[in-house]
Amino acid sequence: MPANLNLSPAERAVLETAVVGIAGAGGLGSNCAAHLVRAGVRRLVIADFDTVAPGNLNRQFFFRDQIGCRKVEALKENLLRIEPDLELEMHDLRIDGDNIHALFASCAVVAEAFDAAAAKTMLLRELLPTGKTVVSVSGIAGWGRSGALKLRRVGANLILIGDLERGVDPGSHLYPASPRVGIAAAMQANSIVATLLKQEL
Repeated sequence: MPANLNLSPAERAVLETAVVGIAGAGGLGSNCAAHLVRAGVRRLVIADFDTVAPGNLNRQFFFRDQIGCRKVEALKENLLRIEPDLELEMHDLRIDGDNIHALFASCAVVAEAFDAAAAKTMLLRELLPTGKTVVSVSGIAGWGRSGALKLRRVGANLILIGDLERGVDPGSHLYPASPRVGIAAAMQANSIVATLLKQEL
């Protein structure tokens, strides 16, 4: 039984055949992936090099018994519990300028879900010229100010989400936390589904 029973046959056909890439499987990437699967997306390409740690459980789609597991393997397990009939291409590696094009060659849309600003910049530099739609996030640390998390379309194929101000800053006690990270991840998934269905963002 499909995870989303509310789709029309035409919508289901689009979402089940589209290939979506997710660069990173942390707070943004893992939650965005779960939202996409619940929405009806069946084909995902996900890459991350990291391991599930205790500090990840406050905002990432993992569980205590998965601490120490590779993130891509743990996330695959969790997504298949939502919808067993998925096509998941999981890559346990660090994404860089040398491998990013091959990784996401089949994807029409890619969610940028990195922590580091340099990695975000690299992804935009490499993928935007290809014409792929990229949904990127910047400025989601801390608590409150939910209304400050905005969606902006920049140019022909970049969708930017966040307040563009509140990055992680230990000096100001700004850390990523589940509520704001979750909002941004849901906005990413919503933007991707709307893009695939050619609906208003």
